[in-house]
Amino acid sequence: MSTSPAQEPRRIAQIIRLKKDSLETYKALHASIWPSIAAQIKSSNITDYSIFLDESTMTLFATFKYTGNDFEADMEKMKRDPETRRWWGMTDGMQESFVEGSTGSGDARGWWKGLEEVFRLE
Repeated sequence: MSTSPAQEPRRIAQIIRLKKDSLETYKALHASIWPSIAAQIKSSNITDYSIFLDESTMTLFATFKYTGNDFEADMEKMKRDPETRRWWGMTDGMQESFVEGSTGSGDARGWWKGLEEVFRLE
């Protein structure tokens, strides 16, 4: 039986702006993330997920690893999850997207702006 080599995780980084008046609510939500949201993230093959804040610019920076084989399908599964949609319904209103014309987390253009990796040292 032959096995294919393990695929290296895809590393993803994204940014979005947080509205200043939502800072404490956003932090509180993420300090007590709903178990269903954490489970959906994990079942979508996302690991090592962190969100950082630059409070001087109110920019949120997210980074995670995708360990699955079909990113688009896993993200579609996440978009269809009712609890995830409810979570996004709360958090999207606290954010301002850098993606021109985007209307929210379910938008095909994206809500969080993806960033290009220009350097990595492991």
